[in-house]
Amino acid sequence: MGTITNVAGIDIGGTNTVCGIIDVSGKVVGKAQFKTASLASYPKYASKLTETVKNLAGKHSVELKGVGIGAPNANYYTGNIETAANLPWKGTLRLKDDMENNLGIPVTITNDANAAAHGELIFGAARGMKNFIMLTLGTGVGSGIVIDGRVLYGHTGFAGELGHVIMVENGRICGCGRKGCLEAYASATGIVKTAMEFLEDGSNPSSLRSVQAEKLNSYILSQHAESGDPIALKTFDVTARMLAIAITNSVLFSSPEAIILSGGLARAGTLLTDPLAEHIDDFIMPVFRGSFQVLHTALPESDAAILGAASLAIG
Repeated sequence: MGTITNVAGIDIGGTNTVCGIIDVSGKVVGKAQFKTASLASYPKYASKLTETVKNLAGKHSVELKGVGIGAPNANYYTGNIETAANLPWKGTLRLKDDMENNLGIPVTITNDANAAAHGELIFGAARGMKNFIMLTLGTGVGSGIVIDGRVLYGHTGFAGELGHVIMVENGRICGCGRKGCLEAYASATGIVKTAMEFLEDGSNPSSLRSVQAEKLNSYILSQHAESGDPIALKTFDVTARMLAIAITNSVLFSSPEAIILSGGLARAGTLLTDPLAEHIDDFIMPVFRGSFQVLHTALPESDAAILGAASLAIG
């Protein structure tokens, strides 16, 4: 980690952009945020981002040694954001070059899932590990693969998209435009779709029938599952089975020390992880049985994204 003392971490989302000043121990010195889509053009956005980082550093009287950025469709190799569906500006955004020119310090950028994996490696549950897989079970399924202590980027810079491995031929439509991806089943939105499919069979009793369809979410599902609702419990079991298949397949090619879970669906806790462990045990090759753990992220939810981004600037 050398002489680095403070870095900036930036999490760019479709709704908010969050900037933070982080010290080498992982302490968040200060934060600021603004609405991503509040800037009419990308040049105005880059200018606002620069201003926010400079103001934060000035407010806390720190000299920044580098900046890390986590963003959708960000390419670690090129430093560009490439046609991100949930950002208001299309085409290729040369954010790394623009921010380095504006700030005069090194900038590292990658997609948000890889940033999360790197944050877990530097500050979180994967400290001391060299091989693990990070799975973020939120609105979609993000993933970052770390092998021999380094995030796997592959030839194009976009390796590790486990959320888009096809689990069901001609299955549900995924946000990526294809059918049957893991994300369509094992995300916070996917699990709701599974529950709704079970509820379409009117013969099955369930307390979930009292919930308006448009208000049903993974948190409400977990509440009903905790109360013993059969459809809610079945939904978690089916989701865990799908996730277990994906995990056991990924173990075959990377032999990780751990699978680390984060995101809204992961907050269901043992409702997900208990059936997940059972299904993993059913599917895993004997040579890999007991060779890895399934862990929850050790990063605080409110700061996980900026810690992941900041870790890119630390090493």
